[in-house]
Amino acid sequence: MLVLFLVLLTAAVVWLLTTLIGAGWFSAVLAVALIGMFMLLARRVVRSVHLAAAPMSELIEASARVEAGQFGTQVPERGPGELRTLARAFNAMSTRLAETDAERRRLLADVSHELRTPLTVIQGNIEGILDGLYAPDRTILERILAETHQLERLIEDLRTLSMADAGALALQREPTDLGALAADVVAAFQPQAGMGRVALTVEAVDGLPDLELDPLRVRQVITNLVSNALRHTPADGRTTVAVGSSADGQVLSVTDTGSGMGPESASHAFDRFWRSSDSPGAGLGLAIARDLMRAHGGDVELRSALGEGTTVICLFRS
Repeated sequence: MLVLFLVLLTAAVVWLLTTLIGAGWFSAVLAVALIGMFMLLARRVVRSVHLAAAPMSELIEASARVEAGQFGTQVPERGPGELRTLARAFNAMSTRLAETDAERRRLLADVSHELRTPLTVIQGNIEGILDGLYAPDRTILERILAETHQLERLIEDLRTLSMADAGALALQREPTDLGALAADVVAAFQPQAGMGRVALTVEAVDGLPDLELDPLRVRQVITNLVSNALRHTPADGRTTVAVGSSADGQVLSVTDTGSGMGPESASHAFDRFWRSSDSPGAGLGLAIARDLMRAHGGDVELRSALGEGTTVICLFRS
């Protein structure tokens, strides 16, 4: 169709020129020149269309494969500049979809595993009571209750992560003394620290101004960090919670004298459900702390080295 249009356009131009300047030899030479020029243009246009058609067809086919669930499908980056840019963007999108799908599958597997463990304990104990193997005494009932609390914490953690991902994590901000809040959390952990023979202390700079933050959510951040630190602090070790000021606002840090982490482990510390082989937690504490800090407009950083303990630093921007 494009070639036919160019031929018709050429014929119209030749007819117009012939009408205006006569049908002599000059008109014939001019007509031949115009025909040659338009045919050359037509050849280039047809070649460009042909070069673009194959890459575009590959993109269409690859899009259909992605729609069918074949995430990670790639196309060669060739053709005109615009198509190469489009192919590059398509490949990046497809790769990201594949990574997201793999993460979703891993998350479902991890959630299933974490839910199954307390449910198995609860089911086993209840069946033992019904079969007469266990007496429904205080010890058994406390064990069942502890597992229900574990389920409740896991479900609440998952709910928090889901709300953070959806951008629906509502914060009830109010003027809050960060040092006093940290001291309150530390006081609640003193019995646990005492049982593990860990010195748990809080160091807060006096006179710091109140921050506009959600005290319940920040309490959750500090609780997760202190709980995680105590799990990795050996007997006769120390866990220190410090609150101070910085050029950007206020800083809360939790430092332990545990075994620390190597660079590879530290790089995954904030990944959901990631945990070291000797950790009894679900691997959500640091991920939740990071999401809650970002919801407050702050950030969190981890510093650790093997044999030197771990420090988690939270920045609250004022």
